[in-house]
Amino acid sequence: MYLILITVIVFTLCGNLFVIISIAHFKQLHTLTNFLVLSLAVADFLLGGFIMPPSMVRSLETCWYYGDLFCKIHTSTDVMLCTTSIFHLSFISIDRYYAVCEPLKYKTKVTVYVALYMVVISWSVSAVIGFGLMFLELNIKGIEDVYENVYCVGGCTLIQTEISSLICSLLAFYIPGFIMLGIYLKIFLVARRHVKTIEGLVSQSKSSEESKPMTSSKTERKAAKALGIVMGVFLCCWMPCFLSGNLDPIFNYSIPPILFDFFMWLGYLNSTFNPLVYAFFYSWFRKALVMIVFGKIFQANSSRTKLITN
Repeated sequence: MYLILITVIVFTLCGNLFVIISIAHFKQLHTLTNFLVLSLAVADFLLGGFIMPPSMVRSLETCWYYGDLFCKIHTSTDVMLCTTSIFHLSFISIDRYYAVCEPLKYKTKVTVYVALYMVVISWSVSAVIGFGLMFLELNIKGIEDVYENVYCVGGCTLIQTEISSLICSLLAFYIPGFIMLGIYLKIFLVARRHVKTIEGLVSQSKSSEESKPMTSSKTERKAAKALGIVMGVFLCCWMPCFLSGNLDPIFNYSIPPILFDFFMWLGYLNSTFNPLVYAFFYSWFRKALVMIVFGKIFQANSSRTKLITN
């Protein structure tokens, strides 16, 4: 189990580090969209470097060795970074909406200041949620007596009331998740409409008429696959974690800790998969990865290398 979790941590660190280096080094990648992806990769990298290792020891040793103060700091930072990552995914979906559905308005709607506001909101609101929840003890407000019975020395688990669990889940998962789902569904419908419009323009030619069904189905399958992977990975990783957190207070905190740990690591995996979902699918990242691995980024003027040809 240590070997498996260490492998997950290494993949999380390496994948997000490659994204950070690629976007920071190559000037062609200095775009507003990639600015959001860079901030997302930083959050996921910090999660893999500072949160996952202590969580690994706690999960496998079934004990917390680092004291109550560090437990609060670790849990607060954990909530903050996970929420930050989810907020970034939501803001990236908004960016993609304007780029695909309203391209003429993209430069006026998504400016440098708007992208900066998105990043600041993602980090600041997440910090307020994470550290306010633990250090103000909002998570146990009204159930102090119950908390005394549930709390045990050597444990470090996040115990919440029904209200605090619901509010945190709404802010950190349900609202961003519905935003992503609605926007990506809209993008898919617009992309399909564009395909049909293009088909109508080229259908006058006999040759294009013959190739139309194959082109249409291929384009729609590609769009459906990309958007399906984005939402599928996000929902599969985070939904069990937040649902169990909402149900635990209702069932009098009877969900086994080992099940909580499993769902928590499933949520962590979203930070492992983010580089794959948001970067590895792009040809520019594969080119950048080759240059990084073989040390070509240390050559003169390597930052001006053209990774995007179309």
